[in-house]
Amino acid sequence: MARRGGFRKYMDKRSPSTFKIQITSMVDMFVILLVFLLKSYSTSPVQITPGKDMTLPASTSIKDPTDVLKLMVSKTGIFVDDKKIVDLKEGSLDVKDVEANDTQFIRALYTELDQQATKSRDIASKNETVEFDGKVIMQADKDLPYDILRKVMYTSMMAGYSDVKIAVLSKGQ
Repeated sequence: MARRGGFRKYMDKRSPSTFKIQITSMVDMFVILLVFLLKSYSTSPVQITPGKDMTLPASTSIKDPTDVLKLMVSKTGIFVDDKKIVDLKEGSLDVKDVEANDTQFIRALYTELDQQATKSRDIASKNETVEFDGKVIMQADKDLPYDILRKVMYTSMMAGYSDVKIAVLSKGQ
């Protein structure tokens, strides 16, 4: 027992410890992580990424997109939810893709959009929280002729998608 008391006296006599925790660098690290996460955080649940061969038009619009059916029109084709529906050759439609008696109507696009609308209506009939509202976001290359876009919008309206929003880039990007 005497020995134990001597150890306590020894511990009391020694000089105060010079080891201190340096938290300055750790705080700096957490601040950098916080700034990075805040900059990379997106408030929009919808991510629209244009294709590698597509350039979206610029706009001053600041409205966030909603999660709806995605329709992409590039110089190489027309896509519905990343599935190629119609081939385009240098931004123009082939004669066989357009109806003979209605030159604004694209049959293959209508068929796919009609299937998507039917699927959405079936889901809406079984789930009361889901509603089919006929909205579509269209990404279109800025160099495409308006005639193609008009045909795509006309066909989508015929399939039940009458609310067509066009995706654009903010002028600041």
